[in-house]
Amino acid sequence: MQRAIVVGAGIAGIATSIRLRAKNYNVTVLESNAYPGGKLHATENQGFRFDLGPSLFTMPHFVDELFELHGQNPRDYFNYKKKEVICNYFWEDGTRFSATDGPNSFAQEASRIFGESKERIEKYLGKSKRKYDLTAPLFLEKSLHKRDTYLNKDCLKAILGIGQLDIGKTLDETNKANFKSEKLIQLFNRFATYNGSSPYETPGIMSMIPHLEMHYGTYFPKGGMHRITKSLYLLAQRIGVEFRFSESAEEIMVERGTAIGVRTKKGKYASDIVISNMDIYPTYKKLLPTQEQPVRTLKQERSSSALIFYWGISKKFEQLDLHNIFFSEDYKNEFEHIFQRKSLHPDPTIYVNITSKEEPNDAPEGCENWFVMVNAPGNFGQDWDSLKSQSRKNIVQKLSRCLNTDLEQHIVSEFTLDPVQIENNTSSYRGALYGAASNSRFSAFLRHPNFSSKINNLYFCGGSVHPGGGIPLCLLSAKIVSELIPNNDQ
Repeated sequence: MQRAIVVGAGIAGIATSIRLRAKNYNVTVLESNAYPGGKLHATENQGFRFDLGPSLFTMPHFVDELFELHGQNPRDYFNYKKKEVICNYFWEDGTRFSATDGPNSFAQEASRIFGESKERIEKYLGKSKRKYDLTAPLFLEKSLHKRDTYLNKDCLKAILGIGQLDIGKTLDETNKANFKSEKLIQLFNRFATYNGSSPYETPGIMSMIPHLEMHYGTYFPKGGMHRITKSLYLLAQRIGVEFRFSESAEEIMVERGTAIGVRTKKGKYASDIVISNMDIYPTYKKLLPTQEQPVRTLKQERSSSALIFYWGISKKFEQLDLHNIFFSEDYKNEFEHIFQRKSLHPDPTIYVNITSKEEPNDAPEGCENWFVMVNAPGNFGQDWDSLKSQSRKNIVQKLSRCLNTDLEQHIVSEFTLDPVQIENNTSSYRGALYGAASNSRFSAFLRHPNFSSKINNLYFCGGSVHPGGGIPLCLLSAKIVSELIPNNDQ
């Protein structure tokens, strides 16, 4: 039986290992941390449980199909429920909007709150769906770097519909062409942050992202987001994947243009196939330092990072749900701070995730566990102690104003995660959450492919390569890799 080695036990690495077992490979996963999941991890602090990384779960069928691939019932491993309220949005003037599941109910309530016609909103969401339907088979589900991808009806369909994709406009320009309400424009601009980009730079094709929430819905996994990692890890173990934790890869060994294995401090592992789930930048700089470097790709602008405060709150807030957004009064200036000034805006947009709304045991009685995040620049050597201190003050003041309460007196436990820690914990270059940013119309084509064109038997998965970051795209990267690797019939 041929051997495959996966470097990194992030969700894409685990998913790749599961798919390669279905192709009859003997799979070993090497992970520098003592746990699986990468960013998709969790911890407890003073009686409060927190998911540390991704907090939005959509398109759950991508997880389910990994179990079904091995004849397993996904519900035997983990369960999830669909959310009726996708997200609550708050503005400082007192405006509040609850985005509900389904295009019709969303359009009806958005029309009432923002004064736009229901028909115009439905038309926008219809365009969002068409953009996704045109591009997903080409840009998300296949390798962009194989000729066969372009020799089919899906590609022809996308080319014929290119005028509908708003590639020549920014997302902000696209939204302004559709709406007059500044708040609704801001709400749809927010979807640029789903891949760590700026709505004032990323192309208008990104207006397809709302379709993912409206059509597929948002979900909460029973046990929290970390349950996704734990269930996939359990499946991988049961089907025979070997995990070696606290064992960092030192080098991908290459001989005569072919990857032949991986070297760690503990020894050398020969392999027929090597897949890196590590961020593409340190993959080349650390594991492949003597090989030809894809300079243009490695120089791509990195996505935004995050500054996250994990707060135990000694009060329940009935007006909040699982997902909550408190918008900045100057959105454009906020993104200028992040991407141009490499700093934090004094009036940031704040995301508050509260899993105890769904899992009461995630917080003590009468309390809530708050995951409080602001978008942040990558780690460029800034004075993060000063930035965190000032940002914390601004966040507490803003939330106190919007919620009409003195929030500080209710914070009973606290720890933080900043871009430096994200970079150190996950090997994500500069702490970028999504690898490269999508702040140009060519970003998708500049992302590193899921295979090496220079080194045989070397492949790549995860959020820093095609098709991008976030749980669904990471899982798709694993699927693309598995489809590029032939079945092992030996």
